[in-house]
Amino acid sequence: MLKLDNFKKKRILVVGDIILDRFITGDVSRISPEAPVPIVKTSIDSFKAGGAANVAVNLAELGVQTFMCGAVGNDYYGNFSVSHLLDYGINTSAVMSVSQYSTTLKTRIIAQKQQMIRVDREEPLKDQSAAIIRSIKTLLDKMDAVIIADYGKGLITKKLLEYLIPAANKSGKIITVDPQTEHFMSYKKVTCLTPNHNEAAAATGMPAETDNEVKKTGLLILKKLNSKSMIITRGAKGMAVFEKGKCVFIPTQAREVFDVTGAGDTVIAVLTAALCSGMALLESAKLANKAAAIVVGKSGTAAVSKEELEK
Repeated sequence: MLKLDNFKKKRILVVGDIILDRFITGDVSRISPEAPVPIVKTSIDSFKAGGAANVAVNLAELGVQTFMCGAVGNDYYGNFSVSHLLDYGINTSAVMSVSQYSTTLKTRIIAQKQQMIRVDREEPLKDQSAAIIRSIKTLLDKMDAVIIADYGKGLITKKLLEYLIPAANKSGKIITVDPQTEHFMSYKKVTCLTPNHNEAAAATGMPAETDNEVKKTGLLILKKLNSKSMIITRGAKGMAVFEKGKCVFIPTQAREVFDVTGAGDTVIAVLTAALCSGMALLESAKLANKAAAIVVGKSGTAAVSKEELEK
């Protein structure tokens, strides 16, 4: 295995939907007299990068030179998101501020370590493909890899993919994708996709629960997309790694699952950094699997540091 110190030499561009995660944490001691619902007395109100922004934070925590390409609203939460990324040393020159658009905000209310409700504030992003493509053109040649983090909020479009994937391939860049069902079959000829088993099932209309079902579904997807590899994440069942008509199952490393929020972001970040450093696919997948095991033991949207991985 290559040393993780190689990560700091790599430059990775994340293209995707920027989300801001809010966590309101407190305790419940009584029921509201107005309705049969618990009253949460707030003790902590915190914000963390979510969606593609969390992928970028995970890369930065590994020591990778990280570049973020996405869009936020011209509002308080958008400004906060950009400032938060800058705090991690992430280059935000390709993050657009879009007027008449509200930054996507996911608010989770937690009491007694239990998530009680999630409130989402989001609206469709109008097509920004032309501006996003212009930004990518200024950065692509300098990158070692591109991560496409599609959360279905409107930044990733067919027009954008028709430019980005061929351009990255032509430049010899590693391309990894965390896909959404809408564009799943547009991710052709990429280096690696990392769908979860539900997304793989939805994309094919085939079940993906048992080992045999996952293997059959994964091999079909890989053949249809003509991509180099794919990893299907399976929660408590670990991962299935596909490459050149072969499937290898990796059991989960998690000892305790506290919160799965953002685990997929950690997987694609660590996987891509490892591939950039010259590690083989299976070796990279095993490292990403270990990183996910660390993250699910943390509360809220979390990242794994290089020091945690080294331990």
